[in-house]
Amino acid sequence: MMRRLAGIFACTLAVLLLGWSMMQSRHAAAQDAPAADTTAPVVPAVSAGDAKWRQYVATWRAERERQIDAPDGWLSLVGMEWLKPGVNSVGAAEDNQIRVRAKVPDHVGLITVSGKPPSVIVQLLAPKGGFPPDLMVDGKPAREGPLTVEGSPLSTIAWHGLNMVVQNRGGRYLLRIKDADSPTRAGFHGLNWYAPDPKYRVRAVWNPYNPPRVVKIPTILGTTLDFPSPGFVEFVLDGKPLNLEPVTEEGEDGTLFFILRDVTSQITTYATARYLHTGLPNHGLTQPGLLTLDFNLLENPPCAYTPYASCPLPPDQNQLPVALEAGEQLYTPR
Repeated sequence: MMRRLAGIFACTLAVLLLGWSMMQSRHAAAQDAPAADTTAPVVPAVSAGDAKWRQYVATWRAERERQIDAPDGWLSLVGMEWLKPGVNSVGAAEDNQIRVRAKVPDHVGLITVSGKPPSVIVQLLAPKGGFPPDLMVDGKPAREGPLTVEGSPLSTIAWHGLNMVVQNRGGRYLLRIKDADSPTRAGFHGLNWYAPDPKYRVRAVWNPYNPPRVVKIPTILGTTLDFPSPGFVEFVLDGKPLNLEPVTEEGEDGTLFFILRDVTSQITTYATARYLHTGLPNHGLTQPGLLTLDFNLLENPPCAYTPYASCPLPPDQNQLPVALEAGEQLYTPR
């Protein structure tokens, strides 16, 4: 009996020792193993057969074409004129300081710029003989008075299919003129795209700036704009580590704006830049986190459709040494 109890005790002790030894081995392995990298980008984020993602891209691109071809879209932009201090007469007649090359009245109005920053006042005054019939300002019959040229929405001067807006560009003021019946809009026949490719939908690491910094962004007009930049992203594409620095736009609190250029520029895509808008990182702008970059949603700047746009250009840090064969290609008007 004693011999059998001793045998049972020996077996039990062996099992306990074996279990303890395995636990120690697992603990040692866990101690030696590197910590899981929760911020490593994953490429690609979707599979080639993801029908839902492909449908989203197709819907987004259709909406993009609708916006470009809208009556007030970029194809309707027919003029962008700098306003001089003092009186600027506007209309179709040759005696105007700003001549509108569209079917509009000879004299639409007088836009005056007075004062010095930060107290500049921009006003709309009636021309000799009064405002033309049907001239509207912000949806109401035109009246003399100041125009809203800062923030959103800006004051809109409209006459049938024509609308005009005064904008502040680096302390100078310009008049943007759009015509729903413009020849460029009449010749629109769609945009050109790369085929959707999940390879170009990547997860990137978000690195915040605390505090955010201000970056100087050049424009095609030769001016420089100051934009706040809350951080930068790091990602891997074709085995190459890359990074991009976005900016934020006034009134667009829920998005980041990437202005970039890549190896396809001047070959199959627009020469100066392409733009990408994204949502915010998963932990917000002030904390490290992850962000999805879908380069299949890259779009041309307004300058691709009209010579009258004032497009921001990519800063040096956003000149990528890879070919992003994704998103919108060169626009070819009819």
